[in-house]
Amino acid sequence: MNYIGSKFSLLPFLDECISEIVGEDKTSNKVFCDLFSGTATVGKFFKKKGFTVIANDLQYYSYVLSKQYIANHKPLLFNGIKEELNNKNYVTDVDIIEIVCEYLSSIEGEKGFVYENFCKGERKDEDEYRLYFTDENGAKCDAIRSKIEYWYKANKITENEYYFLLATLIENIDKVANTASVYGAFLKKIKSSAQKSLIMKPAEMIYNDQEHYVYNEDANQLIRRIKTDILYLDPPYNQRQYSANYHVLETIARYDNPILKGKTGMRDYSNQKSKYSNKREVKKAFEDLIMNADSKYIFLSYNNEGLMSFDEIKEIMSKRGKYGCFEKEYNRFKADNESENRHIKTNKTTEYLHYVICKN
Repeated sequence: MNYIGSKFSLLPFLDECISEIVGEDKTSNKVFCDLFSGTATVGKFFKKKGFTVIANDLQYYSYVLSKQYIANHKPLLFNGIKEELNNKNYVTDVDIIEIVCEYLSSIEGEKGFVYENFCKGERKDEDEYRLYFTDENGAKCDAIRSKIEYWYKANKITENEYYFLLATLIENIDKVANTASVYGAFLKKIKSSAQKSLIMKPAEMIYNDQEHYVYNEDANQLIRRIKTDILYLDPPYNQRQYSANYHVLETIARYDNPILKGKTGMRDYSNQKSKYSNKREVKKAFEDLIMNADSKYIFLSYNNEGLMSFDEIKEIMSKRGKYGCFEKEYNRFKADNESENRHIKTNKTTEYLHYVICKN
């Protein structure tokens, strides 16, 4: 996913810096906590390196992605729906995953909540519809989402299989969204990538023998109950609320038929607003988090345009031990090139990786 604040392009930088500080402590059987996990990019990377991972995010769609990429670590069998799949031949767990996704990709669309609220449908007046998806993809999304929920409530699929399928749907419906990468608005005309049909390409499976832990909580509350060797923090930098920018994915993940408001179809996100996106609250929230963290090492990703200043961060983190910082210039997040939003900046910005080796 093209995600605001994604650290995908910065993974080598993060790995190099964290390894330099942690040193011999970077071996497996250590716990790595990604407290603001987003699309689970960083957590996935350290899971592959052998760490036990704790992931958390206040957004439910992020929780779904982490339940798949972090918590799921054993083969999925889908024993409960094999008869429905018409007894197709399979040999391995990879085969059955492919078959299930092909089956869902082939089912007939239905005019459900996504179709009725995020597609044109039968409406002709532009003020009466939202063009987030083509009618075909909106209906297909409804059919797939309903089928996944039916299977789960009927105990035909396990919890792990459920979150695998939800994550797969979220990632693939995002690929055909008619937006400039975020869902704060939709485009007036269907762009080329949004014209493609929704296909359920299976989400990546990362197998290992360790149990991992995923939460959907306020970070400042969760930090009081967990212990970790490496705490990685990547909170919101500015006043953009993720709940507003990705509200459509939140609605698809929850599929709770919320009351939608306005031209963009925003759901109520009053209980998901982050203090880290509020200039008056961010410093207090950050200090509370740092002072209550039970961790050997704390790392914070934050850029030079964040609500907190460099000196404020240094002052707070230095209270816990030996402080230091790495920095790297990189490309600013930008929306899809097919967007009509020509005001999007494309210049460089500086990413800081603050760290503290905790005394206690």
